[in-house]
Amino acid sequence: MTSFRRPARNWARIALTGAALATLAACGGNERPQADLAAAQVNTIGVNSYLWRAALETVSFAPLLQADSAGGVIVTDWYANPQNPGERVKMTVTILDTDLRADALRVAASRQVAQGGNWVEAPVQAATVQKLEDIILTKARELRRKAVAS
Repeated sequence: MTSFRRPARNWARIALTGAALATLAACGGNERPQADLAAAQVNTIGVNSYLWRAALETVSFAPLLQADSAGGVIVTDWYANPQNPGERVKMTVTILDTDLRADALRVAASRQVAQGGNWVEAPVQAATVQKLEDIILTKARELRRKAVAS
């Protein structure tokens, strides 16, 4: 008979421990912390949503070839400014991280100029790419500020 009591005691001890843990887990009331939707790391689409939206807005003047929110890549088609039809640009924006940080963004641009009826590769000024990155980052920060305020 003694051999049957020990397992029963162990089961009773396990059940009591489980009940105690369940009781402790319920402590803390019904209040749950609210999620901060305006956090710097919002990534329900695979990348930081503020950077994504800001990048789309910034390059919206050019036709899109690809927009992959899971991979964080935006590729535009060639765009020629109507005031300068002899030149066209193509951009690729890559969002590299889920955080809203300057190093989470990379912009690349290609430029072509018309020469003798053909498009010829031309250099892109580094300041142009840097300016696009600055515009995207500024818009992303503003979107976040608005989300925090509301």
